[in-house]
Amino acid sequence: MQRHPSYKVLQPVVTKYPRAAGCLFQTYNDIVYGQSRFFRPDDYETEALSAQGWTDVQVLELEGLSRAAISGKKPKMDATLYVVPCSLAETLSFGWLQDAFTQLSDPPEIFLAITSDDASIVYYKLSRGIVKPQL
Repeated sequence: MQRHPSYKVLQPVVTKYPRAAGCLFQTYNDIVYGQSRFFRPDDYETEALSAQGWTDVQVLELEGLSRAAISGKKPKMDATLYVVPCSLAETLSFGWLQDAFTQLSDPPEIFLAITSDDASIVYYKLSRGIVKPQL
């Protein structure tokens, strides 16, 4: 991990929160270097996002959750997106999710990036309360 180019950006938080380092490293590299199909544009066609197209990518410390989140903007989108990485092996609670929203200053939605040991990532879009699904 220390030899990877992203380590310079992640080093302050991965050393502070070593238990969350793997999922942060995996998610950050997926967003910055990989291609992702988890976001859908307004017209509902699947769009392959070259993650290099994201702008304003930042690593945000979530001290109360002992981890970091990632924020940024995808191409052709003005809103800032928030991604909170976690491991498939972790147990999450509603309180934990509420804390994530609170520490990110209550965005309308966050994306939970669940990573596994086989390097796969599943992204879930979460909103506060009950939100009518888009049709």
